[in-house]
Amino acid sequence: MHKAVSLFAGAGGFCEGVRLAGFKVVCAVESDPDACMTHAANFGDVALFQGDIRRFLREEREGIPSKSRLIERGIDLVYGGPPCQGFSIIGPREHDDPRNDLYREFVRVVRQLKPSIFIMENVPNMVAMKDGHFKRRILRAFSRAGYHRTAVLPLVSSDFGVPQHRHRVFIFGLRDGLPFAGDLQQKLSKFATKELASRQVTVAQAISDLPPWVSKENKPLKYPAKPKTLSAYQKLMRLDCSTKILSSKRKRTAIEEDRLHNHHTKGMEARRKKIISQIQPGGTGAKLSKRLWKGIRGHKWRRLDPKQPSYTILAQMHRDMSEWIHPRHQRWITVREAARLQSFHDGFVFSGSECQQLKQVGNAVPPLLARAVGRTAKSLLRSVSASARRER
Repeated sequence: MHKAVSLFAGAGGFCEGVRLAGFKVVCAVESDPDACMTHAANFGDVALFQGDIRRFLREEREGIPSKSRLIERGIDLVYGGPPCQGFSIIGPREHDDPRNDLYREFVRVVRQLKPSIFIMENVPNMVAMKDGHFKRRILRAFSRAGYHRTAVLPLVSSDFGVPQHRHRVFIFGLRDGLPFAGDLQQKLSKFATKELASRQVTVAQAISDLPPWVSKENKPLKYPAKPKTLSAYQKLMRLDCSTKILSSKRKRTAIEEDRLHNHHTKGMEARRKKIISQIQPGGTGAKLSKRLWKGIRGHKWRRLDPKQPSYTILAQMHRDMSEWIHPRHQRWITVREAARLQSFHDGFVFSGSECQQLKQVGNAVPPLLARAVGRTAKSLLRSVSASARRER
């Protein structure tokens, strides 16, 4: 089985997808303690380096494979997404944001472990910001590390079965010296096209089977009875449906307990309830009466459209939920509903406070998108092996 190392792992969305693509994740690196709790709970077989990535491979810890051990085992893939807040169009986009340079640690690990392939994920603005300055700088760094052949794939999550229009870019790199015939960009685009879903998944198809009520004490609820009619996506997500995702060797505690975890959300004051009651599915607060809202940034009030994929689920949910109003009920979406819209199945349980859980969900790479990216990497590895056989 091909082996992989995860950097900036977060709660494990990218890890879940890469695992589903058939890789064995042997080690993950993450600094946030709450995200680490979630990752450890869902990936008990993965060695987790909790702490600053700057120390990874520079210090040895019990239970974490050493650099020599990782090199000896042979790593096929290093993947991950350095923090994107310094590049995101949502944030201040400061060119000297220290987070913009964390890609250097990614490059350092790649240089030391020498995987066949690396995949770096980020927001589209990372390659466009400052007229492509950061893109050129990043690709030069990988070139100096021994990866002259690179390709940038912009992908949209909803094209790969995720009920969400989330735009991301994935930078692929192939190690120098590995045999490969053809243009890397063209081949990867072709491989990724094979992973496209047959149709997009709507918000209703993703979450309509979840109960309208929420957990008041942020505790697990009894798992909802299976409706007579389920969408194909809901069958993929639910604990009581047998799917390739839930029929893996790694059974979750949640499956054994038959509980619905993380189905809770932020409270709402009476004034806000009046406001959201006036917003139709798919609508915004742009036309709210001045009696309810003074018109400042009214568009920031948004109710999900049940007939369309969701707009982007963001980490800023942990501060303000006004953009994520449930399509039918007079409340915000829950952590579990946000996780469904990110394509986390119901057996993936999030740890920490409610704010931390929302942050983890929003920061994650959607697992089904990650699975498509992982399968694209698998296709590239097969192509390399085929080229090597032809050269013998």
